[in-house]
Amino acid sequence: MSDDHTHVQEFFTARAADWDSRFPDDGPAYAAAIAELGLREGDRVLDAGCGTGRALPPLRAAVGAPGIVVGADLTWAMLEAAVRAGRDQEGLLLLADVGALPLVSGSFDAVFAAGLIAHLPHPSENLSELRRVVRPGGTLALFHPIGRAALAARQGRQITPDDLRSEPNLRSLLSRSGWRMTSYVDEDARFLALAVRED
Repeated sequence: MSDDHTHVQEFFTARAADWDSRFPDDGPAYAAAIAELGLREGDRVLDAGCGTGRALPPLRAAVGAPGIVVGADLTWAMLEAAVRAGRDQEGLLLLADVGALPLVSGSFDAVFAAGLIAHLPHPSENLSELRRVVRPGGTLALFHPIGRAALAARQGRQITPDDLRSEPNLRSLLSRSGWRMTSYVDEDARFLALAVRED
């Protein structure tokens, strides 16, 4: 396992037990972002970097009983927290690296990724891997429950011009990875970029 992966695992393992209690009010923001994915009953959706599985209940509600919901995360402690919260009832949990998913190409209609992009060791390659598992015309949502400025303030840092989540940087990154950005919102209350898989 690479040093990048070890760092991400250590970061989230240390925070898994109280993750949900630190951010108790994010539920409505997750639900609103998922609504914008345009999922239909019976769709297949991947929650990439699912953490404690907070997106799984609204994802399940969006695709209904016939749909398929898979949550993949690199950190075992986060998946354990998802199980303790009962969110494994909403979908299949998978211990996996989003840079090398053990999933069939083109097998999903959409990917939801909350807070993932800042933790990708190789963003272009990793987003290409997410593209691989989505059918042509499938969608990607890159989400965070607060915007870039609010997150930077929370972390005591400044936003720099090379921030991956700035609109021009992210649009270019997505394009290089086989995605076409269709919308971009960066407000205090949320960050949400939507993209479609190019054929």
